[in-house]
Amino acid sequence: MDKVLNERNLLVSIANDDRRAFNELYKHYMHNLYRYVYFVCKSTPVTEEVVQEIFVKLWVNRSNLPNIQFFKSYLYRSAQNQLTDHLRRVKLEHKAMERMLTAETESALPSDSAIICNDFIQLTRQAINHLPAKRKIIVELRTEDGLSLDEIAERLRISKSVVKKQLYAGMSFVRNYIHHFDELVLLLILLHFYSR
Repeated sequence: MDKVLNERNLLVSIANDDRRAFNELYKHYMHNLYRYVYFVCKSTPVTEEVVQEIFVKLWVNRSNLPNIQFFKSYLYRSAQNQLTDHLRRVKLEHKAMERMLTAETESALPSDSAIICNDFIQLTRQAINHLPAKRKIIVELRTEDGLSLDEIAERLRISKSVVKKQLYAGMSFVRNYIHHFDELVLLLILLHFYSR
């Protein structure tokens, strides 16, 4: 790509719905962006998701592309923001799921909240039951038994990095499963637990 001139032309073309120009921009930046995000998070699934989200947002907001003066800087700043948002969201959702799975033992919840929690717990259990056997065990040991990554690794005689990878994949599946069923339920649950 003949740097500034071609990049500017590409951005204008993309803003005018040119998919071929977008594909060229994608090919030009994707590998370096992927390496950058992976260097920061050290996780292939997270890297793939973050990079995909960045390019999806670029396409969705393509009409604004010609206004960007320094596209490469903009792209890497977007990667930082997207990664930060992603990791924060995963952490919040993971905490919420852990609390949901233990919530049924708490009898002090108001009846409406208890019903919502029970529905969410059932949905979460359905999702967990769809996981491959080993991944299911890891998710259950973490969320239901409250074991740390080290404890799970020791119990299953596997490395901590395998536990972490399987747990991330499992929780990601559970989140997506729940998201497909009812985004509102998750929102209500998160609001309920984080407003306490």
